[in-house]
Amino acid sequence: MVAFLGTGLLGANFVRAMINRGEKVQVWNRTPSKATALEQYGAMVTSSPAEAVKGADRIHLTLKDDASVDEVLAGATPSLQPGAVIIDHTTTSVEGAIRRTNEWNSRGFIYLHAPVFMGPPNALDSTGSMLVSGDRQIVDRFSPILAKMTGKLLDFGPEAGRAAAMKLLGNLFLVAFTTGIADTLMLAKGMHVPVSDLSMLFDNWNPGAMLPNRLKRMTSGNYSSPSWELNMARKDTGLFLQEAKKGGVTLAVIPAVAAEMDRWIQKGHGADDWTVIAKDAAPSV
Repeated sequence: MVAFLGTGLLGANFVRAMINRGEKVQVWNRTPSKATALEQYGAMVTSSPAEAVKGADRIHLTLKDDASVDEVLAGATPSLQPGAVIIDHTTTSVEGAIRRTNEWNSRGFIYLHAPVFMGPPNALDSTGSMLVSGDRQIVDRFSPILAKMTGKLLDFGPEAGRAAAMKLLGNLFLVAFTTGIADTLMLAKGMHVPVSDLSMLFDNWNPGAMLPNRLKRMTSGNYSSPSWELNMARKDTGLFLQEAKKGGVTLAVIPAVAAEMDRWIQKGHGADDWTVIAKDAAPSV
């Protein structure tokens, strides 16, 4: 028997996929209607976390944060089977993931943090990416089960909490990427460039293909022989801000980028490759 605690958009589709694979699933959600909506697919709806985990040898969670995970697991504790396995897909802090791993394992249970880069359609189709790390025996034991839930299972090694860190890093990139797109759209609006023209540009020019080499360059510690000098990148950034002001629009992140560029120029790096702005983040040589 499997218990699933937290049946929002992601959790609900995980449950449906489990049922499609022939698993019996008991579900609970803080908003009852989100759990009862799964009855039509064969889920057994319960009224509390404690009821949901009765008889379950494996418990999955997709909740909001550290506090909600701790609260829901505390509520489930009286009914947990000895040796039950807790697999937590919630995006949490690194410290929280490490603490729960140690606390639950010391109490005779298995806690494995397995956050995901998956949307609801991925959860239903068992595609996307799931991250794991920690005790090798535990990861090896449950990898076949987790692999059924996702297209890619990414193992980041023996360190508890590393999967949580990688999830946060991925989400940070998504936030930066999306806010960068938002500024691009805002500047396009200010310059009266239609979205169709932007689509044409990115249909034919894929800056994402530059990511692996850009990461290597930014972490190399060597910013000589520039392909784009910081001074020139800052000049263009000034043009972004100038055009935005002329068009009566406000950019959210580019002003902060300009300030960071100015900081490095003032430190004497204007003639270096503009990726020198990552110098403080590069590994020590």
